[in-house]
Amino acid sequence: MRVPFIDLKAQYRAYKEEIDKEIGEVLESAVFIGGEKVSKLESRLGEYTGSKRVIGCSSGTDALLLALLAAGVQEGDEVITTPFTFIATAEVIAFLKAKPVFVDIEENSYNIDPTKIEEKITGKTKAIIPVSLYGQPADMEEINQIAASAPHKIWVIEDACQSFGAEYRGKKSCNLSDIGCTSFFPSKPLGCYGDGGALFTSDPIIAKKAAMLKNHGQSKRYEHEIVGLNARLDAIQAAVLLVKLEHFEEELKKRAEIADRYTKELKQYVITPQISKDRTSVFAQYSIRVPERRKEIINKLKTAGIPTAVHYPKPLHLQKAFEFLGHKKGDFPIAEKISQEILSLPMSPFLSEDDQEYVIKTLSKAF
Repeated sequence: MRVPFIDLKAQYRAYKEEIDKEIGEVLESAVFIGGEKVSKLESRLGEYTGSKRVIGCSSGTDALLLALLAAGVQEGDEVITTPFTFIATAEVIAFLKAKPVFVDIEENSYNIDPTKIEEKITGKTKAIIPVSLYGQPADMEEINQIAASAPHKIWVIEDACQSFGAEYRGKKSCNLSDIGCTSFFPSKPLGCYGDGGALFTSDPIIAKKAAMLKNHGQSKRYEHEIVGLNARLDAIQAAVLLVKLEHFEEELKKRAEIADRYTKELKQYVITPQISKDRTSVFAQYSIRVPERRKEIINKLKTAGIPTAVHYPKPLHLQKAFEFLGHKKGDFPIAEKISQEILSLPMSPFLSEDDQEYVIKTLSKAF
């Protein structure tokens, strides 16, 4: 038996007629960059999240980069974030020659610990990037308050690359701070068929600057007000996303049902995800913790035809790319602990009950 980790083929088969029609319209129009599909998607994303302005772009990484550039982050500035995330979060900070300042995570949510942020703020702090990891928003209200109480402007940029669709105290992820950024990488809860992303804001100045930055700094054709990038979202990806967005809420319900079943059946064997009562998770990953024998468990599942993944095996402060920060093992003990225990199981709205039951039974036997 072979269980798919994320069943994108089944999803395509379910929406094939709609997706093929939307892509066909792009091909017939020959408008492949920008155009009606991208504008329509931006409008729909704004309606969905409540964000006043949405800028479609070429990836979640570029959305984060555009956010930092629009916020004016430059060489010598400091940006506070978590060491337990995909490298893109801190990569864009270092790319601009600003300094990533890491803060350890909460053991229950795996998100940045807001109680440890304030002590890391200096006169050079320009932004805070909390990551809404695995699909659950960070403590955004508390983080916003910390930023607001600082003696100078500190931007809060939610890295919502795994949490589009999640809710926090009645508001949607991507619309919880000054700027929100998400990814439409194919494996995300809302994914396209290549790279794609979006920046969300209700600040008209940030929106205007981000829109120029993503398109070579243009305010209008051949008028370049600032130095920018080529970070545009293409129309075929927008077409795919328009279809998937129509089915998205139903998919989120299925994700929640699958997560609930996993938790109910596995909590006696492993540490299951803890979701705060004031928010939801979209379960971009269903990640358990295996304090002992993780490698053995992975191998037993692999032998049974069940794929797993470790998100993430090494915190960023221990990565060679960030050696220049001078961190050592033990600096962020909770992030280091979780990295040695975390394990993601197959998860998608198209995971069949039979396949999930097989995963549960196999994992239970392994213990």
